[in-house]
Amino acid sequence: MTRLACLTGLLAVAMMSSCNKDGIITADNPPRILLDDASGVYTVKIGRELEITPRYEYADNATFRWTQEGRVIGTEPALLYRAENTGTAFVRIEVTAAGGSASEELRIEAVELEIPIVALPEAGKEHTIAIGSELLLSPVVSRTSIPAHYAWSVDGQEVASEESYTFRSDAAGSFRVCFTASNDDGQTSAELTVRVCEPDELPFAWTFATTEHRMAAGRTIRLSPLDISRTQGVVFTWTEEGTVLQESAEPALCFTSSEQGMHTLVVTASGSSGEEAFSLSQEVSVEVCAPEGTYRRPCTASSSAAATRVFEFLPAPGQFINENYTVATMDEACAWAEGQLSKGSAFISLGAFGGRIVVGFDHSVGCSGGYDLSIGGNSFASSSEPGIVFVMQDENGDGLPNDTWYELKGSEYGKPSTWQEYAVTYYRPAAGSMDIAWRDNRGGSGTVDRLNFHTQDSYYPAWVESDSYTLRGTRLEARNYFDGLEWINPPYDWGYADNFSATDRPDGGSNAEGGVSDNRFRIADAVRFDGRPADLQYIDFVMVQTGVQAQSGTLGEISTEISGFRDCNLQ
Repeated sequence: MTRLACLTGLLAVAMMSSCNKDGIITADNPPRILLDDASGVYTVKIGRELEITPRYEYADNATFRWTQEGRVIGTEPALLYRAENTGTAFVRIEVTAAGGSASEELRIEAVELEIPIVALPEAGKEHTIAIGSELLLSPVVSRTSIPAHYAWSVDGQEVASEESYTFRSDAAGSFRVCFTASNDDGQTSAELTVRVCEPDELPFAWTFATTEHRMAAGRTIRLSPLDISRTQGVVFTWTEEGTVLQESAEPALCFTSSEQGMHTLVVTASGSSGEEAFSLSQEVSVEVCAPEGTYRRPCTASSSAAATRVFEFLPAPGQFINENYTVATMDEACAWAEGQLSKGSAFISLGAFGGRIVVGFDHSVGCSGGYDLSIGGNSFASSSEPGIVFVMQDENGDGLPNDTWYELKGSEYGKPSTWQEYAVTYYRPAAGSMDIAWRDNRGGSGTVDRLNFHTQDSYYPAWVESDSYTLRGTRLEARNYFDGLEWINPPYDWGYADNFSATDRPDGGSNAEGGVSDNRFRIADAVRFDGRPADLQYIDFVMVQTGVQAQSGTLGEISTEISGFRDCNLQ
């Protein structure tokens, strides 16, 4: 999410400090404050001094002013802070130089002991890998004002002292891996077991995003298990009522039928793990519905151009999640999101990669061949946080988004750098003030970083009851970079929500204030699983998901913002 207020202030200061001398435009840059802890959240033990040492740019001959509750507590570039009682304090640093002024607020948590807290998503589990392969372990450790020391051990033998560790073994066996973070106040440890085996002994595992599918008669959908742990030597057999439809090393089945009704399929994976044979089956149902158009809902004089209902609001963790709203269930989250959309100028943050919102209209939105949908975001020239757009037709006529999703092809569709069926699992933090760990289905891992701009207890959605949850979708390659002055999130050519596209933004202009800026979309760009046109005559539901997994420094995670959905054919 862009810190628009900060950017706007910097632009204003820069404009005021510009001058014209002998026909040459010059400008003094306003000072910049780079906190020594990007989160802006500090912890200190009562009775102990905490030294805060930001870096400054464009701060020659600057004056410094540290305040707490309006009281000046320091006038040097660095601050020595001492807490006598436990609790939370907010401190502001203000810097004034020739180019203007800048300020940052930081939060200090005073505690009795600063024992580092450890969160390791893999802890308490057994992980199986092949001989010679690697397992990256990246714990999240709470920040403390005193140095923390890290130690990794394998079967009691210390092997590393860095915060992250890559486990690898060229011999088979079971290994106990332990991570310990310690300081003068105490220590915290986390353990896991790693089983190393020959490649053909790897246990077989798979998942299914859903086992219930619906499609209009005559269409084709792709059915496939996901996150398959191994394919070597595995045969996948698809059957319907005992008749073999497909038997091969290919796990996916392209299913088509014009026979309306429920079709019950069974997929069986068979092979061997070492000397033991295995056979694992899963039932998958496909309801073949009436032909397209049967349940189309025509527009009437009272039809609303705006989407009227939110069916799901499931963001990824992010700096605006749980901020200024309190919800405990999905129904409450959807009601809150509906209220935001009804305002027309309020934004809903979808958090990091995969965060999504699903909405519906009170009529079917027709495919004109041109622009049929508009989705509001807050992008501007240096800030695009693209959301992937999916559409769905109410194929079974029940009024719910439980049918087949079709992605609207954008400029990055089909490129090697764009990943389909990308999945990220987010883990509940051990403490609210900690970064949130994530791991993807391609061996990657990282964190959604805790920042100082917001004070909610946690970035983890309060209405998600489980200690981890997985979001799946299309991932675009990150383009963000730091230009030496600020973080830049460049636009993608076309086809994404909250994206400063010269092609599909109808209003033009710079949107420098970060207000509502629409992007337009064509239902005709909907594609099937194989990239071929879906040829939808109309749609009933729309889903937007954050399409990038990246952090932009002190601006935080890239997160799609949404302010509304409209049927362009009614505008």
